[in-house]
Amino acid sequence: MTISVLPLDTPGLGDRTYLAHDGEVALVVDPQRDYDRVLGIAEAAGVRITHVFESHIHNDYVTGGLELAREVGAQYLLNADDPVSFERTGVSDGDVVEVGDRMRVRVLLTPGHTHTHLSFALSDRDEPVAVFTGGSLLFGSTGRPDLLGPDHTQTLAHAQWHSARRLAAELPDETAVYPTHGFGSFCSATQSGGTASTIGQEKLANPALTTDEARYVEDLLAGLDAYPAYYAHMGPANSAGPSEADLSLPSVADPAELRRRIEAGEWVVDLRSRTAFAAGHVGGTVNFGLDGQFVTYLAWLMPWGTPVTLLGETAEDVAEAQRELVRVGIDRPAAMSTGTPEAWAGGEPLRSYRTATFADLATTLAGDPRTAVLDVRRNQERAESFIEGSVHIPIHEVLDRLDEVPAGEVWVHCAGGYRAGVVAALLDAHGVDVVAIDDSFDNAGPAGLPLTTATLQEISA
Repeated sequence: MTISVLPLDTPGLGDRTYLAHDGEVALVVDPQRDYDRVLGIAEAAGVRITHVFESHIHNDYVTGGLELAREVGAQYLLNADDPVSFERTGVSDGDVVEVGDRMRVRVLLTPGHTHTHLSFALSDRDEPVAVFTGGSLLFGSTGRPDLLGPDHTQTLAHAQWHSARRLAAELPDETAVYPTHGFGSFCSATQSGGTASTIGQEKLANPALTTDEARYVEDLLAGLDAYPAYYAHMGPANSAGPSEADLSLPSVADPAELRRRIEAGEWVVDLRSRTAFAAGHVGGTVNFGLDGQFVTYLAWLMPWGTPVTLLGETAEDVAEAQRELVRVGIDRPAAMSTGTPEAWAGGEPLRSYRTATFADLATTLAGDPRTAVLDVRRNQERAESFIEGSVHIPIHEVLDRLDEVPAGEVWVHCAGGYRAGVVAALLDAHGVDVVAIDDSFDNAGPAGLPLTTATLQEISA
């Protein structure tokens, strides 16, 4: 039997975990906190996990590696130079780890995403098969170098170029590339949209392998934009040794308790779609639908440590949201409720607001050019094209800049509708009269809206 590599996607965070096996034993790379999914894959393949590898101290999620290794009795392997508070097997550049009779893993130091970042080159005996690149070489991109702070960014950016070059030089072109980041994660410098690649393919298209060092670093740094605020809590949690996740459902709240929690300033989160929320919701609740990057934006925007209550149509919806929350260290929701907004409101009238398209906005602006338009996209998106006269407040800054939101009716848009729905709900909770544009920004120009561009410097100023 040949060695099999099985990816496990976590779309809400834009990451992948990998399980590789030879039919008998398996290794795991970069498992998420809810590692029961990994155990399910191993059980289905009929293999025993003997080694768990961590490419780096993660900044975008809480690892499940330590607890997974403990549960199955596997070795837990991290860079020997990583300062952690628990026992593990420290590995260093050049080490070779034998996994079963056939799998050999060569440890490669590939700094850039972090100073101690490792990649793992997997061979079937002496035949190279794959390389697990973590946050180093991604599909058409690399991991971002700025998550450790501005004092490290330049050094890590240059290191990232050299690390990518090392992987390309030391591994055969046919070696499959398996990154952890790059599928929507903010740990990626850019998003390529690829789903598979090899060293040879990356040599043809990856900027780290097709441009010189100075140009790569310049372009890399120029393309960096904001990343989620909750990242600041992930590294310390991973270095301390995360505990096992508790996925048991929280207690059920009645309408009176929901109202008390809202009035106390807690976050009561409606998990339904943005269109369902706009049509009718409990006043003061916010909306982070499960149909988008739910946990990324909720954990980014909610003040860290704020009690959160989950409202879902079903208990399964609440369980899905809770699973996503534990991945970023939000362990226990304060409460939950299932059903309909009418039931949650306890007889109080529901709130609602309109949803619209860019064509609707064009018609409205034609009748009243003073109509307020709020663009909540990131700076990089805004620089490419924006609606003339619109106000720009990136989604992650809205709550800190409420005094800049125009008075009167405000039309909110993003690139596809999800973030506009999030912000519309937040503004509605603060008493703003909103219209959520649930449409692709690609339709703005064809709708007749006047578009223009600006430099990043102008937008950031």
